[in-house]
Parts: sequence; structure tokens; C-alpha cells
Amino acid sequence: MSALAKLPFSVLDLAPIRDTGSAQQALHNSLALARHVEALDFNRFWVAEHHNMDGIASSATAVLLGYLAAGTSRIRLGSGGVMLPNHAPLVIAEQFGTLATLYPGRIELGLGRAPGADQFTAHALRRERSGSADDFPQDVAELQRYLGPRTSDQRVIAMPGSGTNVPIWLLGSSLFSAQLAGERGLPYAFASHFAPRYVHEAIRVYRNAFTPSEVLDKPYVMLGVPLLAADTDEQAQYLATSAYQRILSLIRGQSLVQRPPVESMEGLWLPHERDAVGSFLGMAVIGGPQKIRARLEVLLEQTEADELIFTCDHYDFADRLHAFDILASLR
Repeated sequence: MSALAKLPFSVLDLAPIRDTGSAQQALHNSLALARHVEALDFNRFWVAEHHNMDGIASSATAVLLGYLAAGTSRIRLGSGGVMLPNHAPLVIAEQFGTLATLYPGRIELGLGRAPGADQFTAHALRRERSGSADDFPQDVAELQRYLGPRTSDQRVIAMPGSGTNVPIWLLGSSLFSAQLAGERGLPYAFASHFAPRYVHEAIRVYRNAFTPSEVLDKPYVMLGVPLLAADTDEQAQYLATSAYQRILSLIRGQSLVQRPPVESMEGLWLPHERDAVGSFLGMAVIGGPQKIRARLEVLLEQTEADELIFTCDHYDFADRLHAFDILASLR
């Protein structure tokens, strides 16, 4: 039996905005994608907090999750993630506690340590708040207290939130959160969909540091994987040029709106930029069904991941839906 047969598949959606589209259409597409993968029996659907990016519509993460929860029935929904340095833990506890109260058993909270924004945007988000990435361990602990059972000496409560025990994940693209997630006995998601360099070391650090908790009795690792699937290898390579262009724009500090695929990237990037894009997509699975299957089986053999969460940046929404159909057919 294939290693993929019983492996949970999930989706991380950035609500991408096309060059000819709008934020409204991107948000509608996010719900349509959530419904589509729910019907395919995917495990969870996460959206990510990004700010000051014209090609991403998921900045108000909790608000978007409420929209997705209202339009789906059973798939787990969460953040991948909320960038905790941007927020007071009490506010996040109230937001996700409200979601969990309205949609019990379906809401989870992935937390990131990086601000996920430039210094001007970070200042605009925090205003006079002094929060920083250095406060992350204390902020996580504070958030866990707000979402956990109320204690007799608790002066500040999250309402809704108190006693909801919203599942918390720690996310990371380096080693800090891997160590913290292990020590706290929390599930860990590594951002290998954009930062694959430290994936093997981060998994090792997490598993070595793992201490059983009320949440988990053994480590649980989920890996981010860029999915660029199509019916043939050639078609997948063509569709992938949209993702290449978007990452190139990110590297250059340009607009992140999605652009249509092109026949060739020659003349669009310099050699060092091509290498940087390739490094960014080091964990990508690109190709037709058989190539995707082979690549994923190697990835699982190398990492022994417990779950995979896929991003897909195909320009046409129909191609994005079909990519997940192809993925589902491999199980």
C-alpha cells in the first residue's frame, strides 16, 4: 500500500488575487476551494495572516475563518498562521474563542513568531504595543491560559474563549519554534512551502525536544508543500510559471498579484533570481500524477511527516481545483 493512502492531506490558502481580479473574488474562491477539498475529504483548511501585500486577501484571518466556517460543514479550519507579535494574546483568544463557540470542534489556531510584515506595517499593526518576537514563548503561554479552564485567581478572562481549549499549533521556518513546540508538547508545522532549507533539522529538533502533554503524547509534524499539479508534466511546468513570477516579484519587492503563465521564463529573471526561486520552491511537487506521487513518497520517506498541507498558486481557479483533484486521486 502506498505511503500516501492514509496520510492526512490539508490545504493552506493565501486567498491569492489575480492581476485581472479582485479581493472579493479571491475570498469567494477561498470558500469555493474549502468546499471542494471538504468534499474530497481533506483534513483541514488554513488561511494565513499577511499584511501590506496587494496579491493576498487573507489579512483579517479570523474574519475570513468565520466566512469559511459558515460555508462549510465539517472540515477543520484554522490559521496558518496568526503572527502573534502583531497582536495582544487576549484579542486572539477572544477572536478564536468566538469562532470555536460558534463552530465547536472545527477551529484551531496556528501561531507564528515572525511579524510577517515590514517595519512600517508592523508599527501600524502594533501602534504603541511593545510586543516582539522575543516575547513569543510568554505570549503563547498567556494565550493558552486564556483558552484553558478558568482559575479562581484569574483576573482577566477571554469571553468567549475561556474553557474552549482551541487547539494550538506552533509554526516555524527555522529552529526556534521547533524547540518550543517540542518542549510544550504541541503539534508543529514547518513552513517548507517557502523555507525548505531547515526542514530536516527542524523536525529533528522538535522530535528530540518533545515532552508529552495534555495535548499530545507523541510528536506530530505537518509539512507545507507547494503543489503545482496538472494532467501532464508539461502542462504542470507551464502552469508553474505563474508561481515562479509571483516568487520573483516577492524577491524584487514588487506587486504580488497573480500573473498568467508564460511559455518561458527566459528574459524574465536573472540567473541568481532563478536560483533563488528554485530554492524557495525546494519542496515543491511539480508534474503530472505519477511524478507527484513519486515526489511525495520520497518526501515522506525522508521526513516521516504525519501530515502534509499544500499550497497551490495556479492562475486559473479551475486549474487550482483540478490540482487538488489530482492530489486526492493518489490516495
